[in-house]
Amino acid sequence: MATISAGTGKQVRVLGLVSIIIGAVMIIAGAVTWGMVSTKLAAENITVSADAPMFAGAKVTGPLEAFVQADVINGHALKATGGKTYAQLDKEDPLRATAMNGSFLRSSLFTSVIAFGVALFAIGVGALAILLGWGLRLVAAPRSAEEPVLVTSNA
Repeated sequence: MATISAGTGKQVRVLGLVSIIIGAVMIIAGAVTWGMVSTKLAAENITVSADAPMFAGAKVTGPLEAFVQADVINGHALKATGGKTYAQLDKEDPLRATAMNGSFLRSSLFTSVIAFGVALFAIGVGALAILLGWGLRLVAAPRSAEEPVLVTSNA
């Protein structure tokens, strides 16, 4: 059996604090990113089409509305081009511009969906960092001289 020295415990507590601070920064950054993307989407005044399977008539401000509207745009573009994508249309076909605009709009909406996902990921990793930091600080909490910390090994 071995004991953890007081110096090591202090280092672990500092590491735990650093982890908590990094976690808090990540949560704040993720929340700010989510808010910025949502605000920018709302400023575009995009409304989910009436023929959408969900959120019909709702303003696009979040990832679900953006995803649904992107899917609806795809359906509209394919309907307008007779089921052909931009790449399948002849270079001289006037419907190619319609397919291109639909593709660009979908890509923009999907980019916002990805941004929401990255923001949520940052928030989740930040929460995990806080929990791990808190756990490290609990494990390395100062103890009285009568209460030694023992580390055992099965090796």
